[in-house]
Formats: sequence, structure tokens, C-alpha cells
Amino acid sequence: MWRYQELLPLADPGQRVSLEETMTPLVECPRLAERLGLETLLIKDESRLPTGSFKARGMAVAVSMARELGIERVAAPTAGNAGGALAAHAARAGMECFVFMPADTPLVNRCEAALYGAQAYVVDGLINDCAAIVRDGRDAMSWFDMSTLKEPYRIEGKKTMGLELADQLDWQLPDVILYPTGGGTGLIGMWKAFSELGALGWLDAPGKPRLYACQSDGCPPIADAWARGERFAEPAADPRTLASGIRVPAAVGDFMILDSVRESGGAALSADESRLVEWMRLANRAEGIALCPEAAACLDVLDGLVDDGTVAPDERVVVFNTGAAQKYVEVIDVDLPAVAAPVDYARL
Repeated sequence: MWRYQELLPLADPGQRVSLEETMTPLVECPRLAERLGLETLLIKDESRLPTGSFKARGMAVAVSMARELGIERVAAPTAGNAGGALAAHAARAGMECFVFMPADTPLVNRCEAALYGAQAYVVDGLINDCAAIVRDGRDAMSWFDMSTLKEPYRIEGKKTMGLELADQLDWQLPDVILYPTGGGTGLIGMWKAFSELGALGWLDAPGKPRLYACQSDGCPPIADAWARGERFAEPAADPRTLASGIRVPAAVGDFMILDSVRESGGAALSADESRLVEWMRLANRAEGIALCPEAAACLDVLDGLVDDGTVAPDERVVVFNTGAAQKYVEVIDVDLPAVAAPVDYARL
């Protein structure tokens, strides 16, 4: 991602805090495309980044900027992958790090933040309650709040998803992008990237992709606001979803998400929560990609869009897999049958 240094805010490359964030693969998925009725389906697999998710992009730039600006202590709420990404990059920078997460955050996310040396805490509540702890503790703890859209640089890191996607497609953007949406910085950042590339004259073809912000019907504040034709979202009353990364009942950047979606000609839609595991299994078995439950929400939304003709079979579609399935052990837990000697091979 640092190949785009000139389009990022860091003034001194010597202040860069990097875990060697790589260009993530854009994987063609023919069997999954056939299942969905598409000619071309590409999955941008962000699970290959450090700490196993797209959050590494935002935190790499945010922590680099924090170091350049002389910040030594950082804190953030997290519903999943952001905490581990911040803790890892803070460790790399030699910064003190505090992470607050809901008590029902997936086990791997809880463990990794502590493993990277963060002072990690669980909270009886939602990510909004964790955010309140970080906000209210700024004066007493002298930490810098690294919450989504409470600092200006995570979105710049997420922007590199859009820059990289255009680069990989020879500067011709796809027709459709589906993106799992909680706090929404990835979607906002990509839209910013496409605008910058257009202004630079780097895009080979006019027009931008239609963006689809994908949520679960267990926590659909952005999708509900879209359905009502509103610019601001009401907080989700009882947020419940296996996709912890999009279990964000109130997004600070709700209006920016909805503005981007409207400007693109796309939509904000919710997936059927009960089908997330089904889509995870289908994608993993069909293509060998460790698809996370957040990306599974995109596949369910895409299935509906193809079915009703909103997405045509010949359109080039990109789905973002924002994290690794292996980080969701509670979701993918299976009861494996035992094999004892002598093995009855006829029954295997």
C-alpha cells in the first residue's frame, strides 16, 4: 500500500510504521459467479494483510501520522479487527495502546489485542459504550482517540483499497462494488480514491462503480436510513449479528456513507442474518477463499441484486472480503466425527 505514498498524508517517510502491508489479491471466482448468475465475480481478499483484515491499512497510516505528530499513547474502541490492527501497529511504533471492546467480541480479536501488548479491556455493552470510555478518558489518560472518523488518517489508509483496485484493473474501475459496512471508512475512503484518480486523469474510462453498502438485517442502521430516503441513520435498537465487524449500531460517518452510495447510483442494503454462515461455507468450499461473515453479507445482497435484475450478468462485480474466516472461531466451529482404528474406509 505504501507504493501510493504520494497520495497519502505522511510528510516524512522515515516516520512510516509498517508491518509490510502488501497488495492484496484480486481473485476471480468462476464457480461462485456461476452460482450467482454472473459472468465475472472478483473477490478482493483483504484477509492477506497483517492481523488478517483490511483494518491494517487504516491503522498503518493513522499510527504513522500519530508518530510523525509526536503522539505516544493511543486508544480505540473495537468491535473486532480494528483493535488487533491498532495494537500491532502501536507495538511496531513503540507506542502505548489501550483497546476497549464489547465482552462478546470474537475470542481471537480479544486475544490478539492483548498478545500485541495493548492494555485491552472488555466492556459490558456495545461498541458505542466502548467509544464513550475512550472519549471521556482523553483528558484523564492523555491518550489520542483513534476511533473511526474521530481522527483524519484511518480513512486515508482505507483509501488505498480504491487506489489498489484501480491499479490492478489497469485503471478501469469495475461496474459494481459490494462492501461490508459498519463504520464505513472503507467505502468512504474508496469513493475519495476514485475522485482523486479521476482528478489526476489516471482512469482509462469515465464513470465510477455503483457502491453497495452491505449490512446484516440484525444491525441495519445505514440500510434502514437508505430505505427511508434519509441522510442520517437512527441507531439500531437491538444490534445482533455474527458479523461483528458490521455490528455498529450508530456510525459517526452515516451521512458520508449514504452520500457516497447515492452519488454512485448504488444502495445500502441488508443481508439475511440467518444465511451468513451458509454463504461463508459456500464461498470457502467453492473457491478456497477464507471468506468472513461480513463479506458473506455482501454475497447475500448480491444474490438479491442479480435476482431482481439490478446487477446484470455481464457486469464486472467486486466483493471485498474484509477479514479472514479463521478469526471467527465461534462462527465456524464444527463437530468433527472421530476415526478410530481399525479404520472402516467404506464408511468414510
